[in-house]
Amino acid sequence: MQKSQVLLVGAAVALLVILFAFGRTVPRSEKKPMSSGAPMKGGQDVEPIAFSELLETAKGKIPAEKLLQVNTIETNVVRGDVKTQQIAAYHQLYNTWDSLNQLPVAAYYLGEAAKLENSEKSLTFAANLFLAHLQHAEDPRVAKWEAQQAITLFDQAIQLNPANDTLKISQAMVYMNTGEPMTGVAKLREVVAAHPDNIDAQVTLANLAITSGQYDKAIERLEGVAKSHPDNAKVLFVLAESYRSKGDKKKAIELFEKSKQLMTDPELKKEVDSYIKSIQ
Repeated sequence: MQKSQVLLVGAAVALLVILFAFGRTVPRSEKKPMSSGAPMKGGQDVEPIAFSELLETAKGKIPAEKLLQVNTIETNVVRGDVKTQQIAAYHQLYNTWDSLNQLPVAAYYLGEAAKLENSEKSLTFAANLFLAHLQHAEDPRVAKWEAQQAITLFDQAIQLNPANDTLKISQAMVYMNTGEPMTGVAKLREVVAAHPDNIDAQVTLANLAITSGQYDKAIERLEGVAKSHPDNAKVLFVLAESYRSKGDKKKAIELFEKSKQLMTDPELKKEVDSYIKSIQ
């Protein structure tokens, strides 16, 4: 099992790490469950920043020669009457802003290029770039704006490939990370209804139950999944966390040990060992 597949349970970031790794991969025992409906970065009560404001602020931080370069490329975007020229200009802007470490602005231009290219691969890459960065955004308005950008890009990618459940799960994570957990839950339930064997969707829903204190629901869901996938380390790991959260340490440790034996990453096994010791 990859590190990115292990849940960081018991904190708000738990909602996002089924497919993506941000920070630690194994839960810390001192963290307490948080309601899945709790306001998070870029929640519904936050107005997203306008891109014009974001761009103006970024331009104020770069050297004059770089500003001239950016303004020149921007002119090429406006003047470009051929889609390929606009795409090339957007990629230039992405590379320039990325080299200046202005990541939200860089991601915006990559997203604009992806929209014009209209390929599932480019749209997904750009959406995931926003998703990755919004985890580190200090300004909730920026996080909200990035979430909106990611959702739009995922929407376009899903239109191109409606059968891609991974895209739907990723989009659900964006909703859950930005104050709209029930929208995310609804999308996950749609995936599970169509494909009950989708482990990522099932585990994400179980994790939501854990973070909202509904441990029995999480256990019921994961026990059912484990019957079909008894050797899936991720399922067993989160099932173990369900029991730990409920207070059944003996059962939790048994499942953590079983999950660990199915992992191939030595460092990850060490982290699991450390976590087991912390809850004994």
